[in-house]
Amino acid sequence: MRRRDAKALKAPLWALTWGAGHPRPVCHSWVVPLARPSDKRPVRLAAARRRKRGPVPSPTTLQATVQGRHDRVFDAIAPKYANLIRLDPGVAASLREARPGGFHLIDTTMMYAPKSGGVKRYLMAKRAWLARRRPDVRHTLVVPGARTQVEAEGLVTVAATRLPFGNGYRMPANLTKWETVLRLLEPEIIEAGDVFVPGHAALEAGEAMGVPVVGFCHTDAAALAALHFGEWAEAPTFNFWAQAYQRFDHVVAPSRHMAARLADAGVQRLSIQQLGVDTDLFHPARGDRARLFRRLGLSPDTRLLVFAGRPAREKNIDSMVAAVERLGAPYKLLLVGAGKDVAWSPQVISLDFERDPVKLAGLLASCDAALHANENEIFGLFVLEAMAAGLPVVGSRRGGVGELIDLQVGQPAQNVEPGGLAEAIEALFARDVAEVGRAARRRAETRHGWDATFEALARLYGQLIAGRQPLALTA
Repeated sequence: MRRRDAKALKAPLWALTWGAGHPRPVCHSWVVPLARPSDKRPVRLAAARRRKRGPVPSPTTLQATVQGRHDRVFDAIAPKYANLIRLDPGVAASLREARPGGFHLIDTTMMYAPKSGGVKRYLMAKRAWLARRRPDVRHTLVVPGARTQVEAEGLVTVAATRLPFGNGYRMPANLTKWETVLRLLEPEIIEAGDVFVPGHAALEAGEAMGVPVVGFCHTDAAALAALHFGEWAEAPTFNFWAQAYQRFDHVVAPSRHMAARLADAGVQRLSIQQLGVDTDLFHPARGDRARLFRRLGLSPDTRLLVFAGRPAREKNIDSMVAAVERLGAPYKLLLVGAGKDVAWSPQVISLDFERDPVKLAGLLASCDAALHANENEIFGLFVLEAMAAGLPVVGSRRGGVGELIDLQVGQPAQNVEPGGLAEAIEALFARDVAEVGRAARRRAETRHGWDATFEALARLYGQLIAGRQPLALTA
């Protein structure tokens, strides 16, 4: 791990050429460390431009220009930034206090909102595990919010604009402000959950402080761009995504599917670490099928499938709905969070997003099977939660979901078109559904507890802080 003196940030880097015997600035760059010769990551230039020839400045004018630009160099600890970030110095100091034998870990991402899904659940599960198993590790979340402030113990929000029709998500836009907050908190390691403003701010802060930065790949940005904007958008988005992940000190992928995409992008410092599930929270004992069916007005012979997640296009909700419509009675589809206020069909029941994890666990355990139709899913945390709740899963053979399910714990579909899903649903219910559900629960218990995930990540953090590049992690 490269370490640099933060004082180097206070001086601009000038490149001067001599033309006709006179000095003339060609390029200037602020907050620019030069990379090691062995480091393939590109040198980051915050601002660089070639100038046209003009009058030759006098030595006095040139010195004044240099000094003026020197004074504008970003310095995160300068008193003038206190109003920018609105963090009480005493509170900020308490957030970065060292704990004996441990370290300060910051998780930062834009994918954190009141109704967000898997990324937020991963972060909250990590937070709870660290408090219980590694109290020596100080854990701070830096996420978007309405204001830049300390929202709660270990939770700092950075002001960001709320996205219209964004289901509560906010779009960070101020890289300087985000980086300032990260540097003020003085982490010893940072994990970035995206490659947008929070991810880039983490990289810049890590470079400035000389601390390692881990990129956890939760999203295939190129695949999403192709889905939402057309195939023309995939290549440029992939290039941006690839260049960003190449800059991290280490990248973690939650599935072989995602690791292969990152390897194609040229990422070499890479590990695979599957996510996990709280098998005490998501448990078959929380289910009450009769009560849920009475609440929904369903007959006991109904075959109720469930999907819980965001109403996002990549979730392929239309295909799930069409599959259940094709099957007709006695099949019904329960959408939790994904279909609120949308008139689907008599075969579909929509409930609002469930904030209470205990109630969500009870809902899942009260259904008959889970349905998932995103063949490009990075991992599929909902699939693990359903399995832990004792549900067999119908899902794609491809992507991260295809790595979690097989005929022992569910029914892989040939494709995620309505016909392929309908065929897989019928095939599942032609078997002993209860026995497949019990096998799914055993799989979740034996392979997918959070302990294994976070113990491996804690080892990774420790190795990076110590300056050792770890060997690949295995799921």
